[in-house]
Amino acid sequence: MSEQCLFCRIISGEIPSAKVYEDDEVFAFRDINPQAKVHVLVVPKQHIASAAAIDGSNSALVAKCFEAIAKIARAEGLGNGYRIINNCGQDGGQTVMHLHFHLIGGEKLSEKII
Repeated sequence: MSEQCLFCRIISGEIPSAKVYEDDEVFAFRDINPQAKVHVLVVPKQHIASAAAIDGSNSALVAKCFEAIAKIARAEGLGNGYRIINNCGQDGGQTVMHLHFHLIGGEKLSEKII
């Protein structure tokens, strides 16, 4: 964990969040600025700066995130579909340098949201 990382501080409980899922390796919470009826951030508990930092030593955590996304989507009633978004790096729109996936759904999404 990075002491200065916003998401690490949320995971540790230092900063409150609206948690929707947690296991040994993954934490998920509602986005404070939702872009749809359901907007959940899914993060590995281990600090990984971005998708660019994924390698053989941590790629299993990404699989765990996607397993959690499927569970969360079912729990949130997203049977008609949803979108998963990852922003990588500053030019990709990443504002918190901790790998995270946006799970967005609960309504018909525009094709132009990507």
